[in-house]
Amino acid sequence: MTQGRKTPTSGTKGSGRRELTVRVLTGKKRTVSSKLWLQRQLNDPYVSAAKRDGFRSRAAYKLSELDDKYRILKPGQVVVDLGAAPGGWSQVSAARVKAEGGNGAVIAIDLTEIAAIPGVVIIHGDFLEEASQAKLTALLAGRRADVLLSDMAAPSSGHRQTDHLRIMGLCEEALAFAADVLAPDGAFLAKVLQGGAEQALLDALKRDFKLVRHVKPKASRADSAELYVLATGFRGGANYKE
Repeated sequence: MTQGRKTPTSGTKGSGRRELTVRVLTGKKRTVSSKLWLQRQLNDPYVSAAKRDGFRSRAAYKLSELDDKYRILKPGQVVVDLGAAPGGWSQVSAARVKAEGGNGAVIAIDLTEIAAIPGVVIIHGDFLEEASQAKLTALLAGRRADVLLSDMAAPSSGHRQTDHLRIMGLCEEALAFAADVLAPDGAFLAKVLQGGAEQALLDALKRDFKLVRHVKPKASRADSAELYVLATGFRGGANYKE
């Protein structure tokens, strides 16, 4: 992989050319909401940059930006990427932990099939199911993960509070999973929605990690309620005591 350590805004500014705005007409079979989504996609500089740089999704720039700032990913680490499809975060992780060199490792898990990514081992399945967990245990071969990533999000219902509860539920499940696989001093990065994390989740994060932050990368759309929780310094693993 040749991307290296890109910043999330790489290639989105400074071209010196005036960007043209693409407007999408509403066809007979296209709703107004789908028209607006398509128009936003066509005019999104990160979508264009992802195509140019060979990333699977614009989300790659979110992880790149957060890692540039907080140094989550380091060469030689083991990374588990939950809800990894289509693979943008796994691509960034593989490059930064140097997975292709045989030192670091990235394991991607998703219900959706993911096309092969250099340096990434892919598990097709639900991370909560025993079969997927058994595959992960075998791949870890006695090691623990240094970083657990989750960019999971349930399909939007159109109801803000319902969507908030669903994504918080996914985050809680990811955190419970992290407690079983993370090494001491490991890091946890997961998507939530603005509106405040549930107190139970925050209490669990503060209990199990030394430092907890809410972060929003510039690559997240300004009108999105998307937010990430970054917890570092896991107190669990072999040294964990209730």
